[in-house]
Amino acid sequence: MARRCSVTGKGVMTGNNVSHAHNKSRRRFLPNLQQMSLYSEALNKSVSMRLSTAAARTIEHRGGLDAYLHGTAAADLPPELRRMKKQLGKVAVEA
Repeated sequence: MARRCSVTGKGVMTGNNVSHAHNKSRRRFLPNLQQMSLYSEALNKSVSMRLSTAAARTIEHRGGLDAYLHGTAAADLPPELRRMKKQLGKVAVEA
C-alpha cells in the first residue's frame, strides 16, 4: 500500500539527517496518514479512506464529506471521490 494521501496526494519526502559534526545521512519524512471512515449523509453510507491529518482537518473545516465534495472541482479529486461527487449530484437532482 502506497504511503500517499488519497485526497491531497501528500507522499514520502526525502532529506538528510545532519549530525553535530555535520555528517549527512539520508532519511525519509513520512506523511501522517490515518485510516478514517467518513460518513456521507446524502448517500447514507460510510467511506473508508487513508487520509493525512491535514486532509481530515480540511474536510471537517468545510463541513463534512458532502460539503467538501460539493465545493471542490472534480478535476482536483481522485477517481473514487469523483464517482462519489457524481452520485451526490444525482441524489441532489432526485430530491
